[in-house]
Amino acid sequence: MPAARESLLDAACSALARRPWSAVRMVDVAAAAGVSRQTLYNEFGSKEGLARALVRREADGFLAGVERVLAGTGDPRERLTATAEWTASAARENALVRAMLTGCWSERLPSPTLKAVPSSSAVPAQRRADGALPSPGDLVALVRDRAVAVLSGPGTPGPDAADLTRSCELVVRLALSCVAAPPRDGGVAELVRTSLPSQLTP
Repeated sequence: MPAARESLLDAACSALARRPWSAVRMVDVAAAAGVSRQTLYNEFGSKEGLARALVRREADGFLAGVERVLAGTGDPRERLTATAEWTASAARENALVRAMLTGCWSERLPSPTLKAVPSSSAVPAQRRADGALPSPGDLVALVRDRAVAVLSGPGTPGPDAADLTRSCELVVRLALSCVAAPPRDGGVAELVRTSLPSQLTP
């Protein structure tokens, strides 16, 4: 992602931490990023385009975090537990991730339509942001499918593939329940460990 675009998204994110999206002004975002307002409009087209790009970046960052956790060491149960903890932590620390995972968009946040919007942007990253944004159900499926792909390894999954798929989806949904109603300290890992089969093998 070009440096100016990333700086503008960082500036928009910082502004959103201080005030509601409705009070975030494009001129202030441009000034905070050290670029002209015209550069901002060239990159995103409009405030709605900026909102869509910000949501897309946070969704991509969340999914990249999921992949990092899944690529770690440990048996499948340990990696799924870590995925649940990452999901709950990411949602706790990032209001946009929480909104994407739960579908609950507060009035402080941008709430772009999840459907694709017509895009005439010459910027490839903006054309992608103008495409469909993930719904909570989409994110559940994306995390589940990535977990299954990583944990089942190369080649054709074995006979327990259906159990692995169910376990992966269960973990994602348990993590989301912890986002909506946070458990006590250490509760996410404990909840996942007691809900998964004692052995998960693809």
